[in-house]
Amino acid sequence: MKEGVTWLSQDNMESTIRDIGLAPQGQLKIDWVQAHMPVLNTLREEFEKTQPFQGKKVTICLHLEAKTAYLAKVVQAGGAEVTVAASNPLSTQDDVVAALVAGGVHAHAWYGATDEEYHQHLHRALDFEPDYIIDDGGDLVSTLHKERRELLPKVLGGAEETTTGILRLRAMEKNGELAFPMMAVNDAEMKYLFDNRYGTGQSVWDGIMRTTNLVVAGKTVCVVGYGWCGKGVALRAKGLGARVIICEVNPIKANEAWMDGFEVMPMLAAAPLGDFFVTVTGNKNVISGEHFQVMKDGAILANAGHFDVEVNKVQLAAMAQSCREVRRNIEEYLLQDGRKIYLLAEGRLVNLAAGDGHPAEVMDMTFALQALALHYLATVKTPLEPKVYSVPTEMDMRVAELKLKTLGLSIDQLSEEQKSYLASWQHS
Repeated sequence: MKEGVTWLSQDNMESTIRDIGLAPQGQLKIDWVQAHMPVLNTLREEFEKTQPFQGKKVTICLHLEAKTAYLAKVVQAGGAEVTVAASNPLSTQDDVVAALVAGGVHAHAWYGATDEEYHQHLHRALDFEPDYIIDDGGDLVSTLHKERRELLPKVLGGAEETTTGILRLRAMEKNGELAFPMMAVNDAEMKYLFDNRYGTGQSVWDGIMRTTNLVVAGKTVCVVGYGWCGKGVALRAKGLGARVIICEVNPIKANEAWMDGFEVMPMLAAAPLGDFFVTVTGNKNVISGEHFQVMKDGAILANAGHFDVEVNKVQLAAMAQSCREVRRNIEEYLLQDGRKIYLLAEGRLVNLAAGDGHPAEVMDMTFALQALALHYLATVKTPLEPKVYSVPTEMDMRVAELKLKTLGLSIDQLSEEQKSYLASWQHS
């Protein structure tokens, strides 16, 4: 165990955290986001009355910062006993985790956990024997299926937060290995159209600018991957005054990037031009040795994909004659020819490892979907088969309607005549 880590037993609940004394400042963070998450507040009021999770255990494996903490509190308000673990060791905020524990939620996480500690925390969260889970990236599901198979019969279902996790789940389903139903929250329109695009777009640049304290205007930004996250990162870079280059492997997305006004070229052609590089692909080694060799002195690399595999850190370290931390979350790699390349947040999610993640108003929609996905699983009359399920359209629409209501906005409604017209093929 690391020095300073505390075992805490409170009301017969055991947690593995850094310091319970940090709880008051963590609670302030939770209070702040709660005030800016009105959709979740609405659901919390409903759950407190209906208690849909009464008698059930829920394990949540997400980035442990204030917005996730409030989701855990909403699920707890619905009657569940909740435990949390981190989906990324560098995004954990120890004060927020302490506040959760002080509020009766189990927790097994601390900032900067080693790989061994990270997996140990996952196992301790699973020792809780959950009925439902919420996962981000698939590590919790993977650990259940590989190392804790004795728990599989008890798990009634779960929900997945991100693209990477859903790719893993679909592979498991295809191979007949998925043991319980999982809701693909990331694929809901009220998730990816807002969280992935506007949330990632803003929070990535929040993290980069906070960490580097450098100007973006006038610089060349290379965005690797033009999915919804990449679109958001590129859009915000353009708004900050940067020249933006898109690197893609999908010809449809490459055409879209071109039509959106961005330059499009292979990574090797973009490598000598970029001042900032942001990877958003979900794949591995999209920036590697051949690219490092031609990058300009002072190039800054950041990753916004779930795992720290998009920038090939092994090759970068092998090419460097030295490496040092020059600012918090900035590693300087000095190459043999004297060039310096900077890697932010160890190549982990820069918006969370070097920032506070997506804005609260955006995560309000995403976490409302997570809460409703659990509610759906807990109240569905016919047990679901062990497959990956799309979020029902009605659920997506409900979150959209609640969001508009909290904004004080109203929209038009179709008349019966218009509905009939759209439903008919015999138009005159």
